[in-house]
Amino acid sequence: MRAHDNASGAGASEAERLTVAAEVLGHLADPTRLHLLRLLSTEQDVTSLTTRVAASRSSVSQHLGRLRLAGLVQARRDGRRMLYRLTSDHLADLVGQALDFADHAVRGIPHHQHRITAGEDTGHAAG
Repeated sequence: MRAHDNASGAGASEAERLTVAAEVLGHLADPTRLHLLRLLSTEQDVTSLTTRVAASRSSVSQHLGRLRLAGLVQARRDGRRMLYRLTSDHLADLVGQALDFADHAVRGIPHHQHRITAGEDTGHAAG
């Protein structure tokens, strides 16, 4: 059993799950936001992020605000600075998988395929 199978939202419908997943993927659909999310595996401030992405400080701040409102990034104040980090390891994995997929596509590397055969357990709880 997965750790969150008994969580309060366990009865969420498939439609709700698909809607939330689509919203998350929509936030990943911008190259600057995707880059910021990759960098936020460690807590960072706007200044350090701005030096690492191809965007202005104002643009970085706006993207971080959107990501925070979407619940993908958390912020905390440290003196005069705001420090940002990802809210979930699942999100870090999703970003990493998207970038791995892109790496294969850009470099012409064949994609990995794992086909599930009848009766094979996917590791996910049914229903």
